[in-house]
Amino acid sequence: MEWFTADAYGLSRLIFQRALAALYLVAFLGAALQFRALIGERGMLPVPRYVERVPFGRAPSLFQLHYSDRFFAFCAWAGCAVAVALLAGADGLLPLWGAMLLWLIPWALCLSIVNVGQTWYGFGWESLLLEVGFLAVFLGNDEVSPPVLILFLLRWVLFRVEFGAGLIKMRGDACWRELTCLYFHHETQPMPGPLSWFFHHLPRPVHRMEAAANHVTQLAVPFLLFTPQPVATVAALLMIVTQLWLVLSGNFAWLNWITVVVAVTAVDFSAWRTPSRFAPAPLWYEVLVIAVTVLLLALSYRPVRNLLSRRQVMNRSFDPLHLVNAYGAFGSVSRVRQEVVVEGTADPHPREDSEWLPYEFKGKPGDLRHWPRQFAPYHLRLDWMMWFAGLSPAYARSWFGPMVERLLDGDRDTLRLLRRSPFPPESPPVYIRARLYRYQYTTWRELRDTGACWKRGYVREFLPPTRLAAPARKP
Repeated sequence: MEWFTADAYGLSRLIFQRALAALYLVAFLGAALQFRALIGERGMLPVPRYVERVPFGRAPSLFQLHYSDRFFAFCAWAGCAVAVALLAGADGLLPLWGAMLLWLIPWALCLSIVNVGQTWYGFGWESLLLEVGFLAVFLGNDEVSPPVLILFLLRWVLFRVEFGAGLIKMRGDACWRELTCLYFHHETQPMPGPLSWFFHHLPRPVHRMEAAANHVTQLAVPFLLFTPQPVATVAALLMIVTQLWLVLSGNFAWLNWITVVVAVTAVDFSAWRTPSRFAPAPLWYEVLVIAVTVLLLALSYRPVRNLLSRRQVMNRSFDPLHLVNAYGAFGSVSRVRQEVVVEGTADPHPREDSEWLPYEFKGKPGDLRHWPRQFAPYHLRLDWMMWFAGLSPAYARSWFGPMVERLLDGDRDTLRLLRRSPFPPESPPVYIRARLYRYQYTTWRELRDTGACWKRGYVREFLPPTRLAAPARKP
C-alpha cells in the first residue's frame, strides 16, 4: 500500500532511533547505579515488599516473577548492553522481525523497572519513555520505509506532551496567565543547572517573553504538527528550540531530550537529502502496524478526556503498560525554595552547639558555594525527591525515615548516592537531624563578594535528632 509508508522520513527515523537508544542507555545506567539503595532488597522501598501487595495485573514486571538484587542488576546492565547495540545500529543488521524484537527488549526491561520503582519512578518522563519506546518497536528498520501510521502516533504523543503541559499551566497557577511564573521558576525548580542562576537574573520583561513564548509553543504550535509540510517541520523545529532552551535552564532528567527526539520524527529532511528508496513492506507488518494503531487510538480516549477536563491531572498512566498517557509539567510554580538539610553528629548527647556536619547531595542545593552541575538527561532520583520533601513532609513519609536509618548505619549503597558524606561508612554518626531552610540565589554583588551562589535562612526543624534503636546488622 503506497499510503502506508513515507520514504522522506528515513533520515528522521534513523536520528530518532539512535537518539532513543542513547536515552535508553541513560535510563538503564541510572537504574543500575542507584537501585540498591532505593528499591533493592535492603533499600528504602524494597521491591520484594512491594510485589507482595501489588498483583501482576496492576504492575506487570519480570520482578513480579522473581526478584533479587543480582537479577535486577543483570536486567539493568542487559538493558545498557542492548541500548549500546541499538545505538551502534544493530537493528539494521537484522531482518525486520528481528529488529522489532530487539527494540522490544529494552521496552520490556524498562517497563519491568518502572512498574516496581514506586515513588522513585513516579515521574512523567518514565511513562513517556515507555510510550515512545513501544512505538519504536513498530517503526521498522532499513528494510522498509517508516510507516505513516507510526509517524502519526509519534506526533500524537508530541501533541499531548506539549498541549497537555500548556493546558495545565493555563488552568493552574495564575502566574502563568499573568506571565510572571518565571520570576520564580529558575530559582525554585527541582534541580537547578549551571546556568539557572543567570536565567533567574534575566530582566523581568525577558521572563514575561519566555512565558508568552511558552504558551504559543505549547498551546498553538502543536496543532501545526498535523498540517502539510513544510509547516509541520517548522512546528517541530520550534518545539526543539524551546526544549533546548529548557535544557540550558535546568536539570529535568530526559524530559526535554525525549521531547526533542520525538519532534525529530516530524521533520522532513528531503529538502537537504534525497529520500532513500525502500522495499515494499510485508503484509504481516502492515497488518500489525494497523492493529497497533487502532489499539492505541482506542486507548487514547481517557487521556483525551483528561485533556478536556477542568480537573486535568498531570503525568498519569491509564493502563499498566503505559501505552498512552497524560502529560504535563509545572501546573503550579513555587514562590519560595525550601531545602531539607540533613546533618549528623558523633556526639552521644547532642546539643545545639554540638558539631553537626551536613551531608551533601549531588544535585540538590546544600553548600552555599557549590555551583549547580549539569546532570540531565541522567536522573538523580533521591535528589529530586528531596526537593519534594522540601515542599511537604507528606512527600517524604514513605522513604525519609528509611534513608535516615541507612545513613545512621553507614550503608555504602546509600552513601554512593551522595556527593559527600561527613562520616565514613565504618564510623557513622550517632545522631542525625534534618532542618528546613529557605534558599535564595545571591545577587550579582553578593556573588562577587562571597563567591556563594546561594544564601539561606532557617525555617524550622524537619526531623529532631534521631538515632538507631539498635545498630542494624551488616549482611
